[in-house]
Amino acid sequence: MAADQQRMRVAVLGAGLIGIDLVDKIRRSAKLELALVAGRDRDSLGLLRAADMGHPTTAGGIGAMVEAGPFDVVFDATNADSHADHWAALRPTGTTLIDLTPTGMGTVIVPGVNAHRSTTHRHLNLVSCGGQAAIPVLHAIAKRCTPTYIEVVSTGASASAGRATRLNLDQYIDTTSAAIRTFTGTRDVKVMVNLSPARPARPFRVAMTVLADGIRPAPVRTSIAAAAQAVRAYTPGFKVTSLAVGPGRISVTVEVSASGGRLPRHAGSVDIINAAAVLLAEQSAATSP
Repeated sequence: MAADQQRMRVAVLGAGLIGIDLVDKIRRSAKLELALVAGRDRDSLGLLRAADMGHPTTAGGIGAMVEAGPFDVVFDATNADSHADHWAALRPTGTTLIDLTPTGMGTVIVPGVNAHRSTTHRHLNLVSCGGQAAIPVLHAIAKRCTPTYIEVVSTGASASAGRATRLNLDQYIDTTSAAIRTFTGTRDVKVMVNLSPARPARPFRVAMTVLADGIRPAPVRTSIAAAAQAVRAYTPGFKVTSLAVGPGRISVTVEVSASGGRLPRHAGSVDIINAAAVLLAEQSAATSP
């Protein structure tokens, strides 16, 4: 079978900043074929851009997407409040739904930690951009010591936070906190989010503080370096910018700069979650008969 015949038919639901970057990433994939971009406003910049790039579009939202399907994979880049309805509509069609909203629904996947689970589930949850940046590092730390308290502060540029992101901040915090507890076994977790209006805009930054028992500096540093390398395999702009390991306390900061495509450098928050989503879809394509 020719390579183009093996491509999976995928669709993007949502035409905001996240949705349009997904379109760009899917266009560069050798394993995915973008069959539809669905929004709710026919005059939205996102739908107009997708149409200009030659992709089928609709302003009919989830209803039009179901009628146009089925699709192998659908990326939900809308908002947390709508996602449950989207899953209810798509579930009977047999599609795999990748949730980029902070609902906490579905099987939680962080590619740097448990990407293998994505091939056996059809409803995948990507936590949040902050979760995708922090959890690989925190999971690596938790393998080397026993955290008793974890604090995560994500700072993103205001320019890279769309309307849905701003509306879903409470869900973002709740979902990210729950995922950190799951992946680290730590009950006491605090998550905070800052949207910075600074000009020029700075890259997406996630600062983590871990209080823990049984810290051994050398193994902790080695595990964090390995986790960062795993994330860079699909998000090249990910890097650890500071790390301090002392008795009872670990402080680590990562930055994510968008690289390639149409995103500005400061939009690393969009880049990391979208790169994770496309990676999962490509893995699904690789394991399909």
